[in-house]
Amino acid sequence: MARILVTGGSGKLGRAVLRDLVAHGNSVLNLDQAPPQEAICPSVKIDLSDFGEVAAAVMGGIDERGGPFDAVVHLAAIPAPGLAANARTFTNNVSATYNIFEACRLAGIKNVVFASSETVLGLPFDTPPPYAPVDEEYFPRPESAYSLGKLVDETMAAQFCRWDPELRMVGLRFSNVMYPEDYAAFPKFDSDPNARKWNLWGYIDARDGAQAVRRAILADFKGFEAFIIANADSVMSRSSASLLAEVFPGVEQKGNISTNSTLLSVEKAKRMLGYSPQYSWRHQ
Repeated sequence: MARILVTGGSGKLGRAVLRDLVAHGNSVLNLDQAPPQEAICPSVKIDLSDFGEVAAAVMGGIDERGGPFDAVVHLAAIPAPGLAANARTFTNNVSATYNIFEACRLAGIKNVVFASSETVLGLPFDTPPPYAPVDEEYFPRPESAYSLGKLVDETMAAQFCRWDPELRMVGLRFSNVMYPEDYAAFPKFDSDPNARKWNLWGYIDARDGAQAVRRAILADFKGFEAFIIANADSVMSRSSASLLAEVFPGVEQKGNISTNSTLLSVEKAKRMLGYSPQYSWRHQ
């Protein structure tokens, strides 16, 4: 049993992460400004912009909620572009991530997983991607304050790992998070292929997102790595190759693209994390 600290466990993906970690026998503490919708594990209200509060929590200094912690999962953030003023989104998200990373450094925690985002790949792809399926091989192309902040998070993680060769930090570039109740809306996407081109028709079932977090915690490499985390298929009934041909006709198609396969490559996550998507909106 590991002791795991999670930030943002009250959010859409966070709830699934808490459930998965607890179900696999871990002792979990949630840190969030918002109260949890269900009592999955103990939860503490915290302001992640306050380094003193963050350091106290990470170092086990909250009464009755002490550590030490084996791993930290940082999910808390303003979760998308356009929900707050750009400067607020950037400042809130980047400072919270720095506070978590620095507190982990001071506490000697060597295992950190954090939520990056598919947006660093160039979403909403007003400028087409260099090729498809997209992967982690090309340098990020942030197109919003939100995605710029996620790139800063990844850059910080790489430098924290340079400072400490024993540290592992994993940035998970999650696609658009969905629950089974969201799948009723998927069939209407077929009527307009441009409606979901902004993320190459991708998504991530929250339960598979939680699986990726758990596998990242258990990974056995050192240093920083970023991984795209998406489901194995697209949100569309049409073939992925035909979608690319219509909406992104000049984009190179790399390798064999099966009928409905994701255009957000998860091959690196499969190879290095053992990630294997289990869910699909097609088979609920």
